Amino acid sequence: MVPVKLAERLLHAPAPRQFMLQAKAARKMRNHGFILRNPSQQPLLFPSVTKCGKESRGSDTLVCDIHGVLLRSHYSFFPYFMLVAFEGGSIVRAFFLLLSCPLLLVLDYGLKLRVMIFITFCGLRLKDMESVGRAILPKFYLEDLNLQAYEVLASTGSRVVFTSVPRVMVKGFLKEYLGVDDVIGTELHTVGQYYSGLLSGSGLLVKHRALKEFFGEKKPDIGLGSSSLHDLLFISLCKEAYVVDKEDSRSNANSVVPRERYPKPVIFHDGRLAFLPTPLATLSMFLWLPLGIILAIFRLCVVIFLPFKMAIFFGTWSGVNIRFKGCDPSRPHHKKGVLYVCSHRTLLDPVFLSLTLGKPLTAVTYSLSQLSEFISPIRTVRLTRDRQQDGETMQRFLSEGDLVVCPEGTTCREPYLLRFSSLFAELADEIVPVAMKTHVSMFYGTTASGFKWLDPIIFFINPRPSYHVHVLGKVPREVTCAGGRSGYEVANHVQRLLADVLGFECTTLTRKDKYMMLAGTEGLVKDKRKNPSKQNKKKTIVV
Repeated sequence: MVPVKLAERLLHAPAPRQFMLQAKAARKMRNHGFILRNPSQQPLLFPSVTKCGKESRGSDTLVCDIHGVLLRSHYSFFPYFMLVAFEGGSIVRAFFLLLSCPLLLVLDYGLKLRVMIFITFCGLRLKDMESVGRAILPKFYLEDLNLQAYEVLASTGSRVVFTSVPRVMVKGFLKEYLGVDDVIGTELHTVGQYYSGLLSGSGLLVKHRALKEFFGEKKPDIGLGSSSLHDLLFISLCKEAYVVDKEDSRSNANSVVPRERYPKPVIFHDGRLAFLPTPLATLSMFLWLPLGIILAIFRLCVVIFLPFKMAIFFGTWSGVNIRFKGCDPSRPHHKKGVLYVCSHRTLLDPVFLSLTLGKPLTAVTYSLSQLSEFISPIRTVRLTRDRQQDGETMQRFLSEGDLVVCPEGTTCREPYLLRFSSLFAELADEIVPVAMKTHVSMFYGTTASGFKWLDPIIFFINPRPSYHVHVLGKVPREVTCAGGRSGYEVANHVQRLLADVLGFECTTLTRKDKYMMLAGTEGLVKDKRKNPSKQNKKKTIVV
């Protein structure tokens, strides 16, 4: 317990005495066999979390921190502050946070946290932070979750998390996804509906003090911590204490929680960043942006103005990975067009299908920005969400040629397919499923709460975006409405067919479910035009 007692003295010593105490503490710890220069080579004060038994823990109470314990990342909490700064604030705020990195390197833990909090939260709206915490951060937390720590946490009946980071950044994830009963963290000062960037009167949370205040004389059953002195003092107040070793969680592939073992599946998430913004990764992003914007404009011009074959050539030459599988099943001079039914990944799905097939198609859309309408290289049909009227409109355009429809009604980034609307199945007997798959490394080209008019530009800013188009054979007549099946049966059959080809999972979730979760709305956009039905021949892109 010598290191633990020394740590407590260091944490609460007056500032002028800290340097002397640190030197004294180092000497004492060295005398007791603890070498500070390379702590990873020294025996742990407490056993590893892998030694913790998980049987018959239903009545036990567990306490831990999220940073360095539940999360595998060996970085500081910087990436998650960057996500809040970029997604909840702006790219300017994110740039200032990146510029602070050299300063953060020389500051101690408390000052470092205060600087990041001020830059990230000063002037940030409360509702923007709520949106980030609900729709963006959980995905990154789950991908960084430590399997060994999570298994111990899941085996207990009561869970309390103590953390020095702002409570608002972790509360939603811990309660919604991990079933944590209480989250005790640093509270932030607010002015009206905005954060001031300062801490509340209680200041930064000190974990071992907060634990004593929360439990009183009662000791928690299990304490999980890192090998830092702060955590050793914290978990020493528990009946059983275990350490999550940083090196094991960083290098051991078995410490990653596989997607199928997530406590709750992540089907919907928002935000533009497709990577964890560590300092080096964020610097790479800012260095790439000037070239990426120029490249995106070039790629857009190629798609808009050049013929299909030339567009594919120059698009591939500029770094867009386009893969096509299958063949065009439509027959020339057929009295009625073919209905292409696509899985929906981005608003560019019909455009890439038209490019790979080498022929102009007509796509349907409900509502999107005027810029997307203006730059679209294909003709589309604007629908009204009136089932009867939309059916008549689609029938009319099917009689003129091939039509593209995305029956999910909205995009989904993860390997899931949303429920298919049955309207398309009731309109055509010539149905061709098309499996769409995309990959981006830097920015997502879709958004639920951001600026949708930027979607095609953002997608093309990626260094090497990819689009895989797989045109399947026509659906046999006997499994269409003409063969006696109902529209719902046909829609479910096509959904399962595409899911099998893509390796995705079918869901019954809808567009409304997505927007209620990500944006708190039903996802409906009011059309400002007086008579949108007369605008059907205008060019738009499916959203």
